[in-house]
Amino acid sequence: MSSVPFGVARFDSLLDGGAPPGSVVLLAGEAGAGAREFMYTSAAINALSRTDAELFDLYYGDTRGDAVVPPEVHYLSFTAGEAALTREMRYTMADEIVDAAVDGIDFRDLSPEFFQLSPIPREWYEGETTTITELGDRDRYDDVLTAFGDYLTEHAAGNLVCIDSVTDLVSVVSDDLEWSDIAMVMKGLKKVAARWQGLLLVLVNVDSLTEQEFGTLIDAAGGTLQFAWESGGSKRARTMFVREFRGVLSRLETENIVRFETEVHEGGFDISDVRKIR
Repeated sequence: MSSVPFGVARFDSLLDGGAPPGSVVLLAGEAGAGAREFMYTSAAINALSRTDAELFDLYYGDTRGDAVVPPEVHYLSFTAGEAALTREMRYTMADEIVDAAVDGIDFRDLSPEFFQLSPIPREWYEGETTTITELGDRDRYDDVLTAFGDYLTEHAAGNLVCIDSVTDLVSVVSDDLEWSDIAMVMKGLKKVAARWQGLLLVLVNVDSLTEQEFGTLIDAAGGTLQFAWESGGSKRARTMFVREFRGVLSRLETENIVRFETEVHEGGFDISDVRKIR
């Protein structure tokens, strides 16, 4: 069975290609520790394979093992549109990557559904998007979950989908949108992803969750990559820890590898050093 590349070259190499098809992978981390940069890199590099083969070869190289690049890349954000996300991607990787990749990424801005019951003026969140229609008489926060689910049902099968982020949903938990609704959606994703046979990356900031909520999300995902800052003397370093990954973690444990030092350079997020834990 073919695997789906994450788009992070050295990590994919260690996994002999990438993630098993049908995986829901939680990218969980402290602010600035690399989770968002990992997602941006994954979206951009996978899109680049379709939009500019030369740049893909330069920044990523050949796919590993039996990996097959997904035919489409979709990026869903609850609070930002394509323009804002493109600007953020430029902070993570070279402009030439972003310029070529964005043509291969389908952005879905869920800001109108997300902000509709907030006191935020409508022009603040409708100005960026060109794909949102009028919301009519919708008057519940759970409409954002409906829009989210409808989009995935239509576009997720066989593709890479980046979800940015569960943290935003947690921030609007209320009488209309309860934590149990978010947990149920995540469990539903895990179930249906096996049928879709693509790769879903779900971003979350661990600082916004209780330990119990984080545990629920880990259980609902097929894999969890955790990103953190570590201090050594006067220097801080980003690290990535493979906390859980069904069907993948055993490959890393064979080599006693589960934690990586990471860096962000013009090619995006990458592994700079592999730590062996014995």
